[in-house]
Amino acid sequence: MVPSAFNLQPWEIIALKSDEAKERFFKLAYNQPKIKEAPVTLILVGDKRGYDKSNPVWEEMLNSFGGDENVVKGSQDMAAALYGTKEEDGLKFAESNVGLLASSIMYAAKYYGVDSHAMSGIDFEGVKKEFGLDENKTVVMAISLGYFDESKELYPRRPRRGYDEIVKEI
Repeated sequence: MVPSAFNLQPWEIIALKSDEAKERFFKLAYNQPKIKEAPVTLILVGDKRGYDKSNPVWEEMLNSFGGDENVVKGSQDMAAALYGTKEEDGLKFAESNVGLLASSIMYAAKYYGVDSHAMSGIDFEGVKKEFGLDENKTVVMAISLGYFDESKELYPRRPRRGYDEIVKEI
């Protein structure tokens, strides 16, 4: 139920569960132990062209709106204008939507008692090559999921900046 622009869901998830898959990713994640220790690590991938007409969500939209092609065409044209005129707009489209997915995964995991650790300290291009992603895909982040090992101690949570430090009211 994660929200996304135009409900286009421009994401994919690579779930690393096998020892072999984790080993392939381990080096690309700068040998972070959590890659091998966690039962699963997710690589979250965004589609920089997920707004184009090849996305199957457009067909679902057509069905949801009773076959009204004008509604779909208007949405397709708007999505293309917003995200398809500059490379950086397509990248922003993919990354912002995958960010919503990542947060939702982490909150859902916590609800079910599963801990998560998001990582952006990875070799993005190396991951893209290793896992055969095409040029329209961008690796956004990875999330390791598992249960906290009670025999270990976490660093204490560092303070977060407050409202007055991060919000500029106008």
